[in-house]
Amino acid sequence: MAKDVSTGAGIATPRLRGEISFTHRRPTSFNPMTFLEKVGEGRMTVQCRKHQILFAQGDAANAVFYILNGLVKLTVISPQGKEAVVGILESGDFFGEACLAGQLESIATATSLGESTVVRIDRAAMTRVLHKEPAFSELFMSHLVMRNLRTQEDLVDQLFNSAEKRLARTLLLLSHCGRGDHSETIIPGISHEMLAEMVGTTRSRVSFFMNRFKKLGFIEYMYPNAGYQVHRSLMDVVLPSASTA
Repeated sequence: MAKDVSTGAGIATPRLRGEISFTHRRPTSFNPMTFLEKVGEGRMTVQCRKHQILFAQGDAANAVFYILNGLVKLTVISPQGKEAVVGILESGDFFGEACLAGQLESIATATSLGESTVVRIDRAAMTRVLHKEPAFSELFMSHLVMRNLRTQEDLVDQLFNSAEKRLARTLLLLSHCGRGDHSETIIPGISHEMLAEMVGTTRSRVSFFMNRFKKLGFIEYMYPNAGYQVHRSLMDVVLPSASTA
């Protein structure tokens, strides 16, 4: 009769030809979200006001940031003084991670769009937790992969789609429309001018398309100054065949 070889020292795991070895598991008490939500060595929570600058283009790159709630805008300024929006980040997003790859200066300016809660993690503290905690490394790698995919999609969008389709896609992404069964309201602070910078067109063109979307019932303006309600039907602009598929 086979004996029970399990002990408190580990977990019995089968091997080839019935052999048994013991795999010692690390304690799983580490929770990535607890790490991010609590103040500790090398990390602090920043309560941001509307339009507060977290770091500016050219500042020393020495920390990674994580958004607990709110929106953060990333912008770059050309040598000629022209500003462009390169990203709108939301709850659950990291930014400033290029410092981990040796970047010494920030190449963009990060600004909160409204009242936001952001965690600042020193580069040394971030490096330590990435090396020490697999669960946190997995969370961070997932973020990097998704950010890379989003960047590729944005590039394809800019190269091949019309301004109207780019605006529709931007609204859908900002509202999370399509991820669930319900529409979500875009948080106030994203003006037509900002949408124009994100889409790569003029403010007048954005206003024209927004009015068209409103007349077609794709979006609704939420008053007073409460953003936009985006409906799933706006997907028909990005994927015209969706309604006939």
